[in-house]
Amino acid sequence: MRIAFFVNSIEGEAPSYTTTSLAIAAMARGHDICYVTPDGFVLRPDDSLSMRAIIPGVGKPKNAEAFIAILNEKTSTETIDVVDVDVLFLRNDPSLDADERPWAAHVGAMFGRLAVERGVIAVNDPDALAKAQNKLYFQDFPEVIRPTTLISKSLDEIRAFIDSQKRGVVLKPLQGSGGRHVFKIKSSKESNLNQIFEAVSGEGYLIAQGYLPDAVEGDIRLFLMNGRPLEKDGSYAAFRRVPAKGEVRSNISAAGTAAAVMITPEILEVAEIVRPKLVADGMFLVGLDIIGSKILEINVFTPGGLQNIERLYGVDFSSVVIEALEKKVSTRANYGSRLSNAVLATL
Repeated sequence: MRIAFFVNSIEGEAPSYTTTSLAIAAMARGHDICYVTPDGFVLRPDDSLSMRAIIPGVGKPKNAEAFIAILNEKTSTETIDVVDVDVLFLRNDPSLDADERPWAAHVGAMFGRLAVERGVIAVNDPDALAKAQNKLYFQDFPEVIRPTTLISKSLDEIRAFIDSQKRGVVLKPLQGSGGRHVFKIKSSKESNLNQIFEAVSGEGYLIAQGYLPDAVEGDIRLFLMNGRPLEKDGSYAAFRRVPAKGEVRSNISAAGTAAAVMITPEILEVAEIVRPKLVADGMFLVGLDIIGSKILEINVFTPGGLQNIERLYGVDFSSVVIEALEKKVSTRANYGSRLSNAVLATL
């Protein structure tokens, strides 16, 4: 099996990334891997679709650090037809390209769709990813699992919403990731609200969510695969992201720390509520950020933290993900185009 990982850039990859774990797990299972970046696709006059694939050096790396060193220093670039790829794993974060390379933000979904038309399995399904380019996608899920939310660019609307929330609100950009420009606002009378609004609104529309008191303990990142909690040997692929002292954000990229967590029936019920839509949309691998019985975000592009989870529990979840892809390739071989990519992605 050959898996192509689509990422924002090679130099932006890191040993701690989930993509790195998945790539190493695929190599360990005997598969060929390559990386593709937004400038790597070629659609020719004969309607064939190729991509300039970055091929890591031969051999199985000892660890993630060694793999990234190889990826940056010991690679070759080959132009390959997409029909020679079994799985295109779309692992780019559109928000990272939105400002400086807006042309690159939607490339994965665009060319992923063309790859699907040529028989490649693309996960997550590119049609659904095109609809999930910002956090508005989250509003399509049942209200019972969403915090009270306002989306607006009007400061007057946001002030009124803050006044309606006794515990305050969390303010963040509609388009964004990694905890960038996330603020907790206690009152509409805060002296720096105008400055915060100016800083965040420069990125477009804003989301104001009613603050959840349990957030002081951090949120829980739970991985779902094929619409269900990712599990192996009785352990769930989940961890608590604990915010640093005085910090509202629990993102690991914002100095949050990882801690083991017990997955309760309440959390599993939250996952079950979102399952039907994730399955219908062909969302193969997803990260839920949960506080209590509410979901703050659903990360369908680059859910991270799998390495943290594997270290906490000593469980190789990455291999479970690759094994699931192997089954999809086998199913495609048996059924051909009779199953759509969206169906196959979560089967």
